[in-house]
Amino acid sequence: MSRAFVRETDGEELDDGAPDRPVSPHPNYVTPAGLAQLQARVAELTAERQRLLGDESVGAKQQLRRVERELRYYDERVVSAIPVDPAARSGDRVHFGATVEVEDEAGNVQRYSIVGEDEADAAHGKISWVSPLARALLNAEAGDTVTWKRPAGDKELHILAIHPYR
Repeated sequence: MSRAFVRETDGEELDDGAPDRPVSPHPNYVTPAGLAQLQARVAELTAERQRLLGDESVGAKQQLRRVERELRYYDERVVSAIPVDPAARSGDRVHFGATVEVEDEAGNVQRYSIVGEDEADAAHGKISWVSPLARALLNAEAGDTVTWKRPAGDKELHILAIHPYR
């Protein structure tokens, strides 16, 4: 078959097939640091988009589609953000933005900061306010014992202290 009758792609038709990132149905509460992170990510993606716009290569066009998809997500998250200043809340109960020190039945002490969904980073002790752990902790006071319902089994946590968000 002659190559004259085979349509070759110029990159315009290529699509990575990835759908837009789903946006959470929950209110988008953010700490001041979380809002700054979202805004910084929008700025990074906007700069990357500008850089890619002039590149006509197939790889750049694919990357541009990925960047634009991410930019749509983060733009939406910034627009829907509901800033919450944790410092404006009293420290007598666990609330959004608080850092909570807890002890489990084995005597292990952990610290968790309750933050917005986009700011959550379990490896650094930042948990989303909609997570099962945060839901167990919210509105409790120092000295309370709460039950964290987990797939691996319930876990009792004793609240040692509530600190302002850091």
